[in-house]
Amino acid sequence: MTSTLARRLLPALTALALVAACASEPPPDRAALATGTSPEAAAMYGPMVDGERIIPAIPPQYLVERNIRREVDYWSAEPPGTIVVDPFARYLYLVEPGFRATRYAVAVGREGRGFSGDAVIPIKREWPRWIPTKDMIAEDPAQYGPWAEGMEGGLSNPLGARALYLHREGRDTYYRIHGTSEPSSIGNATSAGCIRLFNQDIVHLYNRVAPGTRVVVLTAAESGLGTVPPGGALPPLATGPATIAPPGETAATMFFGAAL
Repeated sequence: MTSTLARRLLPALTALALVAACASEPPPDRAALATGTSPEAAAMYGPMVDGERIIPAIPPQYLVERNIRREVDYWSAEPPGTIVVDPFARYLYLVEPGFRATRYAVAVGREGRGFSGDAVIPIKREWPRWIPTKDMIAEDPAQYGPWAEGMEGGLSNPLGARALYLHREGRDTYYRIHGTSEPSSIGNATSAGCIRLFNQDIVHLYNRVAPGTRVVVLTAAESGLGTVPPGGALPPLATGPATIAPPGETAATMFFGAAL
């Protein structure tokens, strides 16, 4: 009798256990699911506490597949620890051992596409200040004049959470790798600026590189180098219209602006 009752109750008890297990799991990220973003990517690009500031989450619509930070195969002749920037494919690679690299999506302005070759990072800064040049203020005093004495670092500063400063032969190139206050620009060619990453990505990169890190910026002819095994044909050059930077961003990411 007892055995028969147990057999009858077993399915119900099993179902209850399953319901309880499901109820204990965290709810899915509905915004991420709605846009096809994986929970892992949503977690990587969620809100980030950075000292007294909280870096906002990246809106899910900008976390398209190509924009998500990931480790990839990378057949580079550069030693591990080198940063390789491909302005035309709009990616930045941090070379890892074993023909691998961490790949970050970037936005690139026309100034970024005009710089190539080797550089070194002697300085890196958290929440950098920015000062427009005199020419920029003269060209548009209404927009740039209020920042003549400089814009302090912060969430509204278009240089974002971190900046890596590139020098060549001991001189500042005025070329920067930095964050951005406009995540919508990532993955695009923009009207002006250097190389920018999601704030979550520039923090990740910043924490992995030290002063003295070598940077290699590829030319258009070299675009795609490292993404195929030696001897393989390079992928076609990425093309696409430039997006127009929102008001305020163009100024703070101009090649000749001073990030301090």
